[in-house]
Amino acid sequence: MTRKENVDVVWSGTWVAERLGVGLRGDEQLPALLGLALRRNPKRAHLLVSNVLGKHVPQAPSVVYDAGYGLGERVRKLLGDEEAARAVVLGYAETATGLGHSVADGVALAPYLHSTRRPVEGVEPAGGFEESHSHATSHLLLPEDPDLLAGEGPLILVDDEFSTGNTVLNTIRDLHERYPRDRYVIVALVDMRTEQDRARLESFAREIGARVDLVPLASGTVSLPEGVLEKGQALVAQYEARTGEAPKTPGGPSGQVRRVELEWPEGVPDGGRHGFTPEHRDRLDAEAPAMAHRIARALDLPSASEAGASEAADGAAARPRPRVLVLGFEELMYAPLRLGTALERIADAEVRYSTTTRSPVLAVDDPGYAIRTRLVFPAHDDPADGPGERYAYNVAGGGFDAVVAVVDSVADTPRLHAPDGLLAQLAAHTPHVVLAVVPSYTPHTSYTPHTPGRVSMLPEPLRGPAFSSYAPDEVGWLLQDLSDAALEAPTEEREEAIQSGGAHYAESLPVEYQPSAEYQQLFKAALDTSAARIARAVGTVTETVLAEVPLRRGRRGTDPHPRPVLVSLARAGTPVGVLMRRWARHRHGIDLPHYAVSIVRGRGIDANALRWLQQHHDPADVVFVDGWTGKGAITRELATAVAEFEGFDPEIAVLADPGGCVRTYGTREDFLIPSACLNSTVSGLISRTVLRSDLVGPDDFHGAKFYRELADADVSNHFLDTVAARFDEVAGAVDAEAKELLAADRAPTWEGWAAVERISEEYGIHDVNLVKPGVGETTRVLLRRVPWKILAKRGAGADLDHVRLLAEHRGVPVEEVDELPYSCVGLIHPQYTRGATGADGKAVTTP
Repeated sequence: MTRKENVDVVWSGTWVAERLGVGLRGDEQLPALLGLALRRNPKRAHLLVSNVLGKHVPQAPSVVYDAGYGLGERVRKLLGDEEAARAVVLGYAETATGLGHSVADGVALAPYLHSTRRPVEGVEPAGGFEESHSHATSHLLLPEDPDLLAGEGPLILVDDEFSTGNTVLNTIRDLHERYPRDRYVIVALVDMRTEQDRARLESFAREIGARVDLVPLASGTVSLPEGVLEKGQALVAQYEARTGEAPKTPGGPSGQVRRVELEWPEGVPDGGRHGFTPEHRDRLDAEAPAMAHRIARALDLPSASEAGASEAADGAAARPRPRVLVLGFEELMYAPLRLGTALERIADAEVRYSTTTRSPVLAVDDPGYAIRTRLVFPAHDDPADGPGERYAYNVAGGGFDAVVAVVDSVADTPRLHAPDGLLAQLAAHTPHVVLAVVPSYTPHTSYTPHTPGRVSMLPEPLRGPAFSSYAPDEVGWLLQDLSDAALEAPTEEREEAIQSGGAHYAESLPVEYQPSAEYQQLFKAALDTSAARIARAVGTVTETVLAEVPLRRGRRGTDPHPRPVLVSLARAGTPVGVLMRRWARHRHGIDLPHYAVSIVRGRGIDANALRWLQQHHDPADVVFVDGWTGKGAITRELATAVAEFEGFDPEIAVLADPGGCVRTYGTREDFLIPSACLNSTVSGLISRTVLRSDLVGPDDFHGAKFYRELADADVSNHFLDTVAARFDEVAGAVDAEAKELLAADRAPTWEGWAAVERISEEYGIHDVNLVKPGVGETTRVLLRRVPWKILAKRGAGADLDHVRLLAEHRGVPVEEVDELPYSCVGLIHPQYTRGATGADGKAVTTP
């Protein structure tokens, strides 16, 4: 793909130069990089309009990105890798947020932060400064990590133009008082300082005892004749009535406005307002092509490969390529830029990129003027400084067949969709408008370290395919990878150690059960039979969560679109959490964050996982998810564990609640959930969780293993896909059931616990932990423990076929009983010693 723009024969600064005598002197490429325009500003009438910044002039995204990236590579070479890794890159709002981020990508080893004019409640500024020539002067620095700027490594400051140096001086002066360092690097597309300005910066550097380097793309000066400010203001006044604003289409918008779900990667910030790390960039790199494909499908764009193959096959001349503009939003420049560069690579289209702006600029429809047209619309992100006009330049009249408007979720407000809003203005000038909303990243400042006076740096969640066979966006595992540890022990040895008090069940793992061909066929048959039933329960519990959580939690914070955060209890809850996430996306087009955490009976929930959630989400949004309830032991365990952490609701949402232990469920019937039939091969190839003091320290997540070697037997995604394929079929029933449930009394009855206590006494076990009620728990007993006997409800049908088969394989009797509140109950061998079958632990003949 060609990465160069055709340069107009007429320089886009000619109009201003002829009327005001303003000119550029310096490097030969300056006229190609810069045009001129006039603006309503009492401090500086002229505006240098960059052709490679992607702000006012639509440009190929690759040209914009490469300009910044190349500067970043030069900075890395200047500093060397060791110093580059100690550096922080700082960009300026609003114009240079994307440029600074591209420079950070070129440096590659350093985190990125940009200043902002959007204050964020609860985030303490780490600094601030003034931009003297701008129409909106105050900049805030709001890093999520308060120590981001506190290091001693180089500070790399990035702006689009280095005109007087005042902005950079103000920044360095403010930050040097707080965080002194001995090296600064200034990066700019153009260095337009006078000799006096250069001398002033050198003097300042000597004053603070620091080295200051400058890395520009081009250098020169602007010649300004005497009285240019007054003349410029007069010209603006003269042409104000003829602003170049394109006329609106009579009768309102003519183009279609649609929304595309990007499926933005969870946990990746929308930009550098609160910090952006190289790890974030790696994740965005991996996900950008998929998001671009979603945009291309929404616009029905041909792929670049298909178009090339078609033309080569029929020898036809190149067809006219659709012209597509990716339009960013004020400070949100990097995310749309990366979407644009990805779209360039995969679509057979002429892609351009620019962003909206707060800056008022005169528009004159003349080839020698940089701002030909403008669209005017009301601010739509509820800005802190009040309502006002916003602008999009050179969009109207640009010949675009489609515009992809990219905003963050804070800006996805009624004003955006109003009759005079941005979307309507765009639709008046292009046949197709697609809205893509990037979730606004919310910094998490409520983190309370578990050791007083000390903050632990908790790692990011593990994700597939590096950990688990699930797609990376389906679940983040708040666990540590113990795949290399030897944790498995024979079932009988584990049971003896557990019951003798010599070990806790979470300190080892059972040997993974490998199902026979007969059992695998039984699983597939059970899945085919129950898929619609499971889909219905998934839909019902998800709709209940979506309806109840915003109401019962008493909204906190400023998020205009609060969404539940699903936190499944690993590992039985995790397939359910993934299915709930899929339902929310399929039926409502929303992406719910989903994490998996460890909870261990008798030991509680992973406290570090809860601390991580406190850092990254409002605890009031967290919904704990499990597969089913038995007698309610985990329900009680969770309630006790989260009581120590402010804000979390201990309520669990489950697919099936036969024990009557929770309020939020898909059904209270005890039926077969095929994900209970297997171990890791239906749970993303992840083991049950491990908590052992020699492997899990006070600052670690609980552990688990990823059984990569079982990939050939993995049916995890087959299970998910089979159930999700039935979502449309059950949608009507789900709507009715969810409505009925929301109006019903769903208070827990705890009848399951009472039944377990009764069974424990009747069978002489005297330990409720050895009584596992329900199809799911019974299956677990047969797969992972030493079963004594199975109680089956008389007349139970196909739901128990797999239980009977497993019992036959294990030599365990199945006893049919009446008046059982569950389909079946599994009894773990009481007082187990190897060779024993009797309730007293002695070897007896099994009846």
